[in-house]
Amino acid sequence: MGFVERVGSEIAYLRGALRTLSKVTPIAKDTNRTYPDVAEALAAEHGDKAALVSDRESFSYRAYNARANRYARWAAANGVAKGDTVALLMPNRPEYLAIWLGIARAGGVTALLNTNLTGPALGHCINIVHAKHIIVEASLVDAFKTAETHLDPGPKLWCHGGAPAGWERIDTVIDRFPDAPIPAGERPKLTNNDRCLYIYTSGTTGLPKAANINHYRVQGIMYAFNAAMAMSQHDRIYVCLPLYHTSGGVLASGAALTAGGTVIIREKFSATQFWDDIVDNECTVFQYIGELCRYLLNSPTHPKETRHRLRLASGNGLRPDIWQDFQTRFRIPKILEWYGATEGNAVLFNFDGKVGSVGRIPKWAERRFLTEVVRFDLETEQPVRGADGFCIKCAPGEVGEMISQIVNDPLRPSQRFEGYADSGATQKKIMTDVFARGDRWFRTGDLMRKDAHGYFYFIDRIGDTFRWKGENVSTSEVSEAITIFPGVKEANVYGVKIPNTEGRAGMVALVIDEGWDPEGFYTHVSRQLPAYARPVIVRIQREIDATSTFKQRKVDLVKEGFDPALIADALYFLHPGRQAYVPLTADLYGDIVSGRLKL
Repeated sequence: MGFVERVGSEIAYLRGALRTLSKVTPIAKDTNRTYPDVAEALAAEHGDKAALVSDRESFSYRAYNARANRYARWAAANGVAKGDTVALLMPNRPEYLAIWLGIARAGGVTALLNTNLTGPALGHCINIVHAKHIIVEASLVDAFKTAETHLDPGPKLWCHGGAPAGWERIDTVIDRFPDAPIPAGERPKLTNNDRCLYIYTSGTTGLPKAANINHYRVQGIMYAFNAAMAMSQHDRIYVCLPLYHTSGGVLASGAALTAGGTVIIREKFSATQFWDDIVDNECTVFQYIGELCRYLLNSPTHPKETRHRLRLASGNGLRPDIWQDFQTRFRIPKILEWYGATEGNAVLFNFDGKVGSVGRIPKWAERRFLTEVVRFDLETEQPVRGADGFCIKCAPGEVGEMISQIVNDPLRPSQRFEGYADSGATQKKIMTDVFARGDRWFRTGDLMRKDAHGYFYFIDRIGDTFRWKGENVSTSEVSEAITIFPGVKEANVYGVKIPNTEGRAGMVALVIDEGWDPEGFYTHVSRQLPAYARPVIVRIQREIDATSTFKQRKVDLVKEGFDPALIADALYFLHPGRQAYVPLTADLYGDIVSGRLKL
């Protein structure tokens, strides 16, 4: 990094950090001011200005707050006391945000259910938070019914829209309650330490966990990203991410609302509709996550894709292999990549737009943001400890697990960790005696490397990286090398067990164009990747299975393995004798698993 670049980076980070801290630090100091108080003040300040806009309904700031008052009175009238849970299963729409604001105003906690879940998984999410009421949108009643036999007894069922037999229709019931401000004497006494929401982890490797999101964290997320994105009342942010997820429902929406801006809500992401929505709604900011940007880049040219008024794209998961192409093709003036997790206490911002980095902590900021990368053992999936029993910090460029110290201090507002509804799950994320006796650190579960200038680079999720031929293989780095080959639209890399071999062999599921060339692909991976990192098996799929937040799912692929008798997709094998990818036949599969063919 040259002198001019280094100075520019320091200035960008200093401005961003000071702007962010100036808005977040006061939240920790004023423990009696909660988000319902903020929403009330915003309604008084911005009145009839558009706050939440969608095809379903639109609310001004005044109407958003008034609608929430109806839900607050409904909650109180139906026995929702301070700390009680109401589960919400509803697609993206402004009403969604009004519901959880009202329940919070009554002292309740809203569990934001993933609208893609059904059966035992959905039942699990409701049971672990001990929901007293469940609100289900009419379009999701059939999906909800698949979970009913898995529910603990007790919750009362409410339908938003046409109600089935035995259910009450909440959207007509709440119209009986006034929307006027609720007198202070009728409100529960709340502080920032009281729980506001349950937001679930994505469940890519098991059943979701319900993260505790208290009023402090709700405001902290909203104001931190309000500042980081330099939001103003003139901004219009496009949200097509699920409102049950932190990125869409708290971070993006809250960043705009707390600035007096407008939130444009779409029910779900559509690559074909994206640019029409952005341009027609005069959006200035959009929020991305995971592979959303790759989906846009893989889409045909859209006549409006450069006719927008965007000033910023903000999110996490923009991979280095498409970063510059994405920014150039769509003429995005600035990209704010950041790192964070719903429940985590490690937050990084890439304020100066360093391609590929998820964020930076300069030397002068390390005392404020207590985050480290420590050596990690892939075999035990635990940090390495030295002879003194303490963890070992990685050298610059060395890959390890990122951890962040747990501290409850207004001067370090990002370092708090509120845990999960399940105390056992909470304890699994906490590591003690890391660098001193009695200290406590949050385990992110992410492998990172940090360079000498303080830039962090995401390597892989723990459990995704695997060992083959005695070497560590990063699925994300292999994926990035593969996706630059012509004809490859998406790549999902994982490891599979092969009998009579040590470790896991690399396998990749590809989505390809018609012109994909296996011979050229072999030449490409041979040049781009060391021998141990080259995929041994290639699986061709029509589409990659992903979560609603565009995180690729690997668990089912690993279970399915590579037996051509069980998999209808085309399979290719990197034949060691022929030095080429060849169709994987039943006979060849038998040779591999029996050990007759040495890998």
